[in-house]
Amino acid sequence: MIYIVTHYWSELVQGIGYTLLSSVIALVFSTIIGTMFAIFEVLPNKAMRVIGRVYIEIFRNIPLLVIAMFFYVIIPLYVAKIDGFTAGTIGLTIYTSSFIAETVRAGIQSVDPGQMEGARANGMTYWQAMSKIVLPQAFKIIIPPLGNQFINLVKNSSVLAFVAGFDLMYQANSIASLSLDTINSYMVVGVFYLVITLPLSYYMRHLEKRLAN
Repeated sequence: MIYIVTHYWSELVQGIGYTLLSSVIALVFSTIIGTMFAIFEVLPNKAMRVIGRVYIEIFRNIPLLVIAMFFYVIIPLYVAKIDGFTAGTIGLTIYTSSFIAETVRAGIQSVDPGQMEGARANGMTYWQAMSKIVLPQAFKIIIPPLGNQFINLVKNSSVLAFVAGFDLMYQANSIASLSLDTINSYMVVGVFYLVITLPLSYYMRHLEKRLAN
């Protein structure tokens, strides 16, 4: 393992960089998109509820790799040229957003309906009540499952390896091929994934306890 780290340090650092960059981008946009479709699902408008449900059911039940390959192969062929990192990150964002949408929807529906009714009775619009009253309470409730989604997102970023995204898993495949030391190559990368995800896991637990007090 030490040989892999010392001789391929620059490749591993590059892999960490791409993994973190993809994860952060996907985290931000999947949270925004997921929250938007979660709100669609609880709107009084039936058409919007159908749109939200269709989006979630489609992308939650298609494998992440299939979504990533669609953007890596089909989109450049017929729409616009995009690189593997972009294709993988878009796929990761869309896939994760469908799970976040379902989590946020559950959080919204767990908030007492009287909160919305009270806000509307005090003159707030639906969107003001949703953004200022309901969503803050919903996010407090869903911190544990949302934290799990964020950790899964980091691990799922390994899909970039299949679309030449230069992430940690891509570098592991490359290093294993060059060094002919498959076991240690993947063990080193596994340790790096732990270094990324364990602090995030402990932080989410800390945040959960803090919000519970």
